[in-house]
Amino acid sequence: MNHFQLKGLKATRTGFGEGVLEGGRKNNNVVVIGADITASVGLDGFAKAFPERFFSMGIAEQNAMGVAAGFALEGKIPVFATYAVFSALRAADQLRISVCYNNLHVVIGGAHAGISVGPDGATHQALEDLAYVRALPNITVFSPCDATQACKATLSALFEIKGPVYIRFGREAVPDFTPSTLEFIPGKTQVFNEGTDLSIIATGHLVWPAIEASKILSSQGISARVINLHTIKPIDEETIIRAAKETGCILTAEEHQLHGGMGSAVAEVVVKNYPVPMEMIGIDDSFGESGQPDELMKKFGLTAENIALNAAHLLKRKNN
Repeated sequence: MNHFQLKGLKATRTGFGEGVLEGGRKNNNVVVIGADITASVGLDGFAKAFPERFFSMGIAEQNAMGVAAGFALEGKIPVFATYAVFSALRAADQLRISVCYNNLHVVIGGAHAGISVGPDGATHQALEDLAYVRALPNITVFSPCDATQACKATLSALFEIKGPVYIRFGREAVPDFTPSTLEFIPGKTQVFNEGTDLSIIATGHLVWPAIEASKILSSQGISARVINLHTIKPIDEETIIRAAKETGCILTAEEHQLHGGMGSAVAEVVVKNYPVPMEMIGIDDSFGESGQPDELMKKFGLTAENIALNAAHLLKRKNN
């Protein structure tokens, strides 16, 4: 079993902001478009360091997306970030037509994604963004597992990707555990734990609980492979197919609706190439609600204990 050193708790939005700031220092063409919640989405560092390259559009997300497209057409590298319910869903038309249709290099930050936004409640909990964004042509979709990886993903989005990029991240401090030396390769998953009995494919905030679940399962004599699917699109078909062939069943875990999310993307690969028993953990066709993040994660079953429980049930299907 691979062991990761927990460095502490750190929000993925912080890693995103650090990546944008570093990118701004590396290239003067990086510009940032804000939407009245600069600090909340990690962009205050850039705004302070480069005020001449920061533009606040106020609460006008559709307009901000159009402005970002305009900057890209003029050779800049624009970053637009706000809550994912606004950047992915409120500005859906502008993202689709102005950015993706024109295949423009715009980096879109989907902040405060998932149920763990907590007290902000259902209106601000983006649980459908992956389903929409991954359906758009030309776009790359990242969902980093911790703050360290969020920073790397952001730098990759800025300087390695040619077209639109959507980066999904959260608000709450979560385990920061990936080493700074771990390479981030777009479209290539990371196997965090080798296993032979089943594969757990997780993304975003659910990767650490998946690792913890593998420890619970190990104590029960179950060998679980843990895969970090940090790139939802393009998806790493090779690793998923290999996991299906070598472990015989797959459990997915995500902080998103079950319909159309990461689990659906994995299922599309599996059913086409090597069908095996699958189960999915996520939000089961409901809106979120207000509450403390840890309480909501427990209520909706997004915990290590529930991942381990579902894994055990999945193994019964595999073995019957």
